[in-house]
Amino acid sequence: MWEAVLEWIAVNLLGQVSILIGLIALVGLILQGKKFEEVVLGTVKAIAGVLIMIIGIEAFIGGLIAFQTVVSSAFGIVSPTPTRTLADFTAAYAGMSVMALALGFFIHLLLTSILKIRLVYLTGHLMYWIALIVTAALVELYPDIASGTLILVTAIICALYWTFQPLYIHKILKIVTKTDTFGFGHTSSFAGFLAAKLGPYVGKPEHGSETVKIPDRISFLKDITVSTAVVVGIIMVISALFADQAVVANQAGDLNSIVWALLQGLRFAAGITVLLYGVRMFLAEIVPAFKGISTRIIPGARPALDCPVIFPYAPTAVIIGFLSATVIFLICMVIFGAIGWAAIVPPMIMLFFPGGAAGVFGNAFGGWKGAVLGGVINGLFLAFGQALTWPLLANTAPELATLADPDWYILIWVILGVGRIIKAITGG
Repeated sequence: MWEAVLEWIAVNLLGQVSILIGLIALVGLILQGKKFEEVVLGTVKAIAGVLIMIIGIEAFIGGLIAFQTVVSSAFGIVSPTPTRTLADFTAAYAGMSVMALALGFFIHLLLTSILKIRLVYLTGHLMYWIALIVTAALVELYPDIASGTLILVTAIICALYWTFQPLYIHKILKIVTKTDTFGFGHTSSFAGFLAAKLGPYVGKPEHGSETVKIPDRISFLKDITVSTAVVVGIIMVISALFADQAVVANQAGDLNSIVWALLQGLRFAAGITVLLYGVRMFLAEIVPAFKGISTRIIPGARPALDCPVIFPYAPTAVIIGFLSATVIFLICMVIFGAIGWAAIVPPMIMLFFPGGAAGVFGNAFGGWKGAVLGGVINGLFLAFGQALTWPLLANTAPELATLADPDWYILIWVILGVGRIIKAITGG
């Protein structure tokens, strides 16, 4: 019975970001004693803001996938074929991961209350992926592990990560956002942390990406929508020219390949614009609403949210971080392939979101050069992480290595490293 309840909560509440944020806003507003109409208005606008952000993400994810396909073709890179597939793994273990997610979230809430950490992890979709990668790493170590033990250990590891990840980067986040109203709950945190710590060595915060002076003739690039459309459009056109034309034609359909490439840049820019609007909208509702929870349930609590919440603080740095992450990844891709070490595929979604976030963190401490460094750090993480982690998950779900953010790799490496030490000591 309890397993079914946990699974229902994880799938229908914790796994749905808009519903989770809406419930938090609803409870927070009710606890503040707001009028009925204010509760309805705040709850609906919080949900709508998240959905608008998701619509923006979906608008350019298609472009990112097309980008990945065309770039891979241009460089002649073929993804390695897994011996075990993610689909097979999720068919066997997704239910256990979902139950671990629900149990882990309750443990996380207890820890935030007991330890007075006051940052509640609310990036729902990542909760599932974190639970899945922890499950995969544990099964890789102990193929015959009992299901109850697997669920409990996964839940505890997830709870510890959700509790301490927003905490260790929060002091840096307050400098980036100049506020203390929310936390950063995302698996790109370590790349952002390194970008912030190393940023001062390459640049100065007063030379930030949003204040860089550029000639009047190209001043239109200061607008994030225009600069995104131009830069991504140019990259797409160049990639389309060098890629296998059959691959490009398959992506472009009835459109001319160049026209299609330019439209991808515009689509990407439109998605960014919608995303940023959605972020501003749901932040404007969830932060005040969360005061009810921070007053009545977990005193001083703040929500730890997805990485796009910091994009409005330096939108140009987001693009800089994305581009530098992509460039360094492509360089690594060519080198790894040339020496025969590994075939890695550019994961454009992971290059964009963690790369953009690292760019914002680096920009706050090292200016535009720090933003470049943040992207480079993320690109290196993804390149080496993919090459090193694919064989480590060979018996479970190696594709997880190609879908990963920086913190995923760290979690997998730590679990496997510590687990193997324990096995060596105990002879297990």
